[in-house]
Amino acid sequence: MPHSHQKIIRQISIEIFPSGFPKKISAILIFSLLILGGCATTKSTVTPSVTSEIPKAMREFRAAWIASVANINWPSKPGLPVDKQKEEAIELLNYLEKNNFNAAILQVRPQADALYKSDLEPWSYYLTGKQGAAPAPFYDPLQFWINEAHARGIELHVWLNPYRAHHKDGKEITEQSIIKKRPELALYLKEGYWWLDPALKGTQDHSTAVVMDLVNRYDIDGVHFDDYFYPYPSYNGNADFPDTASWRMYQQSGGQLSKGDWRRNAVNVFIEQLYKKIKAAKPTVKFGLSPFGIWRPGYPASITGFDQYDQLYADAKLWLNKGWIDYFTPQLYWPISRIGQSFPVLLGWWDGENTMKRHLWPGISAGRDTTAANTTEAINQLMISRAMLPNDPGLVFWSISSVTKNPKTTRALIEGPYRQKALVPASPWLDNKQPSPPQVKVTSQGGTVILNWQHPDDKDIFRWVVYYTYGSNWSYTIVNSNERTFTIKPPKDGITTQIVITKVAVSAVDRSGNESTIKEIEVRY
Repeated sequence: MPHSHQKIIRQISIEIFPSGFPKKISAILIFSLLILGGCATTKSTVTPSVTSEIPKAMREFRAAWIASVANINWPSKPGLPVDKQKEEAIELLNYLEKNNFNAAILQVRPQADALYKSDLEPWSYYLTGKQGAAPAPFYDPLQFWINEAHARGIELHVWLNPYRAHHKDGKEITEQSIIKKRPELALYLKEGYWWLDPALKGTQDHSTAVVMDLVNRYDIDGVHFDDYFYPYPSYNGNADFPDTASWRMYQQSGGQLSKGDWRRNAVNVFIEQLYKKIKAAKPTVKFGLSPFGIWRPGYPASITGFDQYDQLYADAKLWLNKGWIDYFTPQLYWPISRIGQSFPVLLGWWDGENTMKRHLWPGISAGRDTTAANTTEAINQLMISRAMLPNDPGLVFWSISSVTKNPKTTRALIEGPYRQKALVPASPWLDNKQPSPPQVKVTSQGGTVILNWQHPDDKDIFRWVVYYTYGSNWSYTIVNSNERTFTIKPPKDGITTQIVITKVAVSAVDRSGNESTIKEIEVRY
């Protein structure tokens, strides 16, 4: 084991658990780091397992955030020509497909505006260069992203900021902005931000209407919020959030909660009611939340740092405990060996709070550092996450640029843990009904096998899995929904040219990740 890995384990063991290192986490860390070693730079190969049973396709959520605020990821600057906007979107989606990602989390509402056609909020400055101005020639960017993502077998989740009304870099506030249309909801912060007051029913109703408009009008796979609930204190010069008016209204109405509990309750009510509304409209649209990675300092005992419960008034633990989400993505942006904010220690704590067994897919920051050490850290975190959550693995990268602009990390992913395609894990609490299997026709010619298939309910199918053997060695590939044929050619190397394809199968996978029954078909020559 490399000395750096030994040091990490020793540091965590001594400083966090002076009386003894828990066996579960210790084993995970040691196993993960041992198998990694130089995996960030060493090419891996896929060897199909030898088995008489068909191995199920791998399941793992593999996603990246695509931020539009301040033009962090897409589009690269405001006011790009429409063709250039589309070109940049295709480039990002092609990267995700090529490197075996299966989900994109696209920011469509950065500051109470829209990167899609909306009757509720203005077109985004970050898209066209002027708030309220539509793309010219006209197109709907969100519909474009959905179509192109789904054609590549990639889920598209819309990411919204529920309370931010205007970013400090958001340029002109037009008459179409909610700040002008609903001034009673918006509060100015000292650093140049505007924020909707989360405690007001008008804020909750408006943000809910925006989300439900997206759910009802677009074929999205998920709705996603990040960590911006009440703003970070620095946004208001470290002064208290300026909601004195709404606080007094609450007190005058007979409210008995403390100010902190009152603020938290406002966010809790919003989250719970929104989850129920999404499920009532489209049960299979996933609701994901990505809070700050620490709930409170001292949970668990070794953890220090920012207190989101007391500062952002976000009781993220409660939302997870109650199951008001479908996937939970705490922002664990710290390295494994950072004692006060250790990645595996925090992930283990959140896993212990996942009482409703929702998806727990942490967010990691691969950063802008292109060194081999940084790549190794990212791959180690991915592998540790797999080891700690073996039945429902997944990860979200902040942000997509941290991988697209980092060839070392990209290579380490595609030659290592992402070398095989994977299906998004199913969500059985939302939908556990298997789709019908496809009807498959098999023909063979000179050792090449051609599969063609049909399905009675094509619109319900998101991906296909093609299974096949060379002798008793099973393998599989995942095929996008618009495909209806697949050709398997015999190996070209001189050693295995006598081995022929003996069995094949095709399964259907629906939008919720449920896979049909799999029926083996003997190949006749």
